[in-house]
Amino acid sequence: MGMFTMRKPRAYHHEYIYVDERKEKLEKIEENAKRDLGMLPPKEFSPEDIRGKFIEGTTYLKRRKESGRKPLSYAAIFVAIAVLAYILHYLVTGEFTF
Repeated sequence: MGMFTMRKPRAYHHEYIYVDERKEKLEKIEENAKRDLGMLPPKEFSPEDIRGKFIEGTTYLKRRKESGRKPLSYAAIFVAIAVLAYILHYLVTGEFTF
């Protein structure tokens, strides 16, 4: 069966040259610590600060987000039920009518 399998291409991974993510993360931690100590004024509320926090806290939602799978749409479910109902109708009556 190896003849019919499609291999996935190698994933693209871009390394930034001029960005140090560790340094930015440390600066953010330092800024938050200074705000907690009162050395800097409090930060204004932004909805971007809380976006995605619930998903980060749960393991099953985090896995679903990382997998990239989309949930099955209602239209696909409806079509599948209609096809199964038609097959059942054929098995019961023996007719190919719509």
